[in-house]
Amino acid sequence: MLQLEPYGPIGIIAHNANRDFVKAVSDVLSQKRKKRFDTNATPYVNTPGYYRTDYIIDTDLIRFQTGEGKFQIEESVRGHDIFIITDVLSRTETLDIFGHKHILSPDDHYRDLLRIVSTCSGKARRINVIMPFVYEGRQEKRDSSNESMDCAAMLKQLYELGVANLIIFDPHDGRIANAVPLMGIDFPKSAFKIISTLLSTFDTIHLDKDKTIVVSPDESGVNRGIFYSSLLNLPLGIFYRDRDYSRKIDGEHPIKAYEYLGEDISGRDVLIIDDMINSGSTMLRTSKILKVHGARDIYCCAPFGLFTDGLDTFDEAYEDGVIKSVLCTNLNYHPAELLSRKWYVNVDMIPYVARIIEAVNANESVTDLINSTSRITDFLSQIRIGELFDEDKLENQ
Repeated sequence: MLQLEPYGPIGIIAHNANRDFVKAVSDVLSQKRKKRFDTNATPYVNTPGYYRTDYIIDTDLIRFQTGEGKFQIEESVRGHDIFIITDVLSRTETLDIFGHKHILSPDDHYRDLLRIVSTCSGKARRINVIMPFVYEGRQEKRDSSNESMDCAAMLKQLYELGVANLIIFDPHDGRIANAVPLMGIDFPKSAFKIISTLLSTFDTIHLDKDKTIVVSPDESGVNRGIFYSSLLNLPLGIFYRDRDYSRKIDGEHPIKAYEYLGEDISGRDVLIIDDMINSGSTMLRTSKILKVHGARDIYCCAPFGLFTDGLDTFDEAYEDGVIKSVLCTNLNYHPAELLSRKWYVNVDMIPYVARIIEAVNANESVTDLINSTSRITDFLSQIRIGELFDEDKLENQ
């Protein structure tokens, strides 16, 4: 239970189409603090703004006919500890520009985020940004001297505008923090929620090294695979991309073949672990190869499900028995058509985000909360001895 004094009244600003997610985070936060308020559980429950029924700040993003915009705050944020929750992958918002329909892109969302931050700067006591999927996270390094460094430029711009803390989930490369060494950046992992959801949803999975194996779909994700396999005490398999480095096609060295390195997967369940599902081609190609080699049930796990090429290929893979399920978090927007799919499992991160907000607001050490290794270990130890893991109790600590 939090015993540290809040840095200031919490104010949450919802950016773009993820408003339902942000409202749910606010509701969880309000429920937790109401319990403490009713029982006088901490000496800070009577601090102004500590308990509210709604922590969302009333705001408005106005568009002009040209597509330009402005942001305005409808209530005072002076003295508040502001948390801006943004989803740069949201694709539901459109605007008319000179008579043409335009879907807001990540570039548009980032421009709007800068508007929000600059509006709060100088008024809020502190500005924190929760950006689950990091904008330009895949352009974190140069492959040649003629490429842009978009991720580093984005981080520096947020820091220069006064952002004190930035929360990013499961980044492609954590070394992006080196671009802004004076800004607080934390990288929470969604592994605990994915593992607990997987095991609570499917009772056919056995955490036995002879029955289940973790597979990384390519060599760039080996560290993620090692993390999961080590915690679950399961063997690790890796797919290696054999590239033709003598030539380039569309700026990439073409792949000649995919080679599997690891133990025999015949008769075993497989957990394919990646940082995101973009089009899904890598996941499905890996799954088909594993099925040919005798894999039993295949579970595709990733924090972010983008499904840029639609859902048809996953529907076919499910109907053909290639995959058992796909698990992704609700940290980015998902359309109703995805949520209705039999093969899709939504991993709820709302309580975790609310807990992180409270920890940051109280200037609490978040090392264990962010890494989640100890939580996964406790969860698995109780699962193995047949006890019911009380996740709600943990989240309310």
